[in-house]
Amino acid sequence: MPSRLTLNQTILRASLWAAILATGFALALPAQAQSFSVLHNFIGGADGLSPEAGLTIDARGRLYGTTANGGLDGGDCGNGCGVVFRLAGQGSGWILDPLYKFRGPGNDGAVPIARPVFAPSGILYGTTDAGGAGFCEGPGCGTAYGLRPGATACTTALCSWTESMLFSFGGVEAICEGYVDSLRGRDGNARLPADGTIGSCPGPGDLTFDHTGNIYGTIPCCNGAVYQLIPGVSAMALYYFSGGSDGGGPESGVIFDPAGNLYGTTAGGGSANCGTIYELSPNGSGWIETVLYSFQCGSDGESPVGGLIFDAASNLYGTTSVGGAGKGGTVFELTPSGSNWTFQLLYSLNYSGTQDSPYPGPTGILAMDASGSLYGTAVLDGAYEYGSVFKLTPSNGGWTYASLHDFTGGDDGGDPYGNVTFDTAGNMYGTASIGGTSLCFGAGCGVVWEVTP
Repeated sequence: MPSRLTLNQTILRASLWAAILATGFALALPAQAQSFSVLHNFIGGADGLSPEAGLTIDARGRLYGTTANGGLDGGDCGNGCGVVFRLAGQGSGWILDPLYKFRGPGNDGAVPIARPVFAPSGILYGTTDAGGAGFCEGPGCGTAYGLRPGATACTTALCSWTESMLFSFGGVEAICEGYVDSLRGRDGNARLPADGTIGSCPGPGDLTFDHTGNIYGTIPCCNGAVYQLIPGVSAMALYYFSGGSDGGGPESGVIFDPAGNLYGTTAGGGSANCGTIYELSPNGSGWIETVLYSFQCGSDGESPVGGLIFDAASNLYGTTSVGGAGKGGTVFELTPSGSNWTFQLLYSLNYSGTQDSPYPGPTGILAMDASGSLYGTAVLDGAYEYGSVFKLTPSNGGWTYASLHDFTGGDDGGDPYGNVTFDTAGNMYGTASIGGTSLCFGAGCGVVWEVTP
């Protein structure tokens, strides 16, 4: 299956490598939004550049996100190893505070392309796709980190947080070169390797938490894995994908149901090698994987990389990033029916295909409002082929599509990869990985945007 890496990420990884060589539940949200504005233009300095992930919002309406590069705080990353930032409203404007600037391989991490999320404890957790103590194709194997405010009270407008590296991901041997096959029993379940290797490069998927605060995530590298981190105690793989009928390459995170089962998607594998929706159920000391649906690369779409949400009736909703009748990805629903699940195509997005991209459609997690309408972003769909923010409204047994904003790739941004986030007033927030008023790599450094009712 194609890689999710964008041109910006490819450049970032290339510059990082060269520098080293040289030295998921649905939210209750209000109704449709109308007016678009840019809250922050990244300039490629301390604030970062190329926000590849979406945003998290706290109870005070402050926004938290990451940039894949920038920061310029030393380290071995050339243009900077990436930033975790907070954006807070102040008067009639917004102030960006770089909470942490990564330093790169051999240190704390680099290239954070997943958004940070709050644990029940209030700690902000996330992953970096590179950096850390491992050595994978140069830039490092990635990390899991935690951030919290400093121990002493901050007396300035901009305050750094304290970072703790929870885990430095290891090499790819555990999920490549047939190593996993030797660990897999007849029931298909992975036997954990003695060295505890999980894999490398955790990618863009969100982290999630159980009721005790344990952390769960995915590794898309090679065939991929689902893992668990117990902060300060252990890290282990729960399931290794084979890349066959069970799926492969999970680029999204996982979500829990009330019974403690995990659900997610894989970008590849399945019966047609077009991706899957899967369930992991605890079984004694291990986990059993069940494929709920295998995409067929037809009208149903292919490569579901955006993750899943539940509605109040325990139906699952998600997207595919490419394919479908309109070639711009699809939006789907999966409904439980006894011991099985029924797939329903809700909408096929349109893409003319004049730009070359493996994932022109949605790659972020959907959001749902109280009326059951769905909201999301698409990377290249839209009138100008620089992406869109869209709404799907249930209507007369079908779904009505509305574009809330079509990106131009100019001052308003372009290529929005992440999720949309709402505040209590119904304002919608997100990021665009390129565009804006500052130029980085000739394509713009990216923006944080708002769509208001």
